[in-house]
Amino acid sequence: MAKQFFVSGISTEIGKTVVSSILVNALKADYWKPVQSGDLHHTDSMKVEQWGRHDAMMVHPEGFRLNTPASPHYAAEVDGVQIHLEDFNIPPSSNHLIVEGAGGLMVPLNDEATILDLINYLKIPVILVSQNYLGSINHTLLSIEALQRRSIPIAGIVFNGPSTPSTESIIQKMTGVPVIFYLEELENVNTKTIQATAKKYQAEIVSALI
Repeated sequence: MAKQFFVSGISTEIGKTVVSSILVNALKADYWKPVQSGDLHHTDSMKVEQWGRHDAMMVHPEGFRLNTPASPHYAAEVDGVQIHLEDFNIPPSSNHLIVEGAGGLMVPLNDEATILDLINYLKIPVILVSQNYLGSINHTLLSIEALQRRSIPIAGIVFNGPSTPSTESIIQKMTGVPVIFYLEELENVNTKTIQATAKKYQAEIVSALI
């Protein structure tokens, strides 16, 4: 049975697209980005299509393509469009599906709804990408608490970047959320390195998610 997962992060620029590419390749999954804000010449969908590609892959069109590289609520305002939760429908697919969010959980889509509300609306479990930096424990714990308050299932955490065992350990102890895999910092992000990483962690990813 095909499964769907929503990849979100504890902040922006945290490695969601890299992690999504690895998951897409390892699971032979499809990919969907509900909202793309800015960089329309080099979107996250384009990156995942290149980095995570496999024979059965389908990259579904974004729900919204906004011109301004900013929070979706503001980028939509600049473009003169409105975003409503009812605008989003999970693309039908016989493959597993990776859905990638924009920024962190509390990024606003409009004056009322956030990415967290979108996840709750779509009713799919979350893969949370965390990264070790000063304040990341707080950001990770707050993100997990926000998901748990909505009773949104958390499939697991991916720690991205140089490892800090004390940080990773305390997050696991305080939340009980399982770690899917630990992603070491990639010197170069390209198709070769992403697919080699997907192969390296494929058994762990499949075991944790499927």
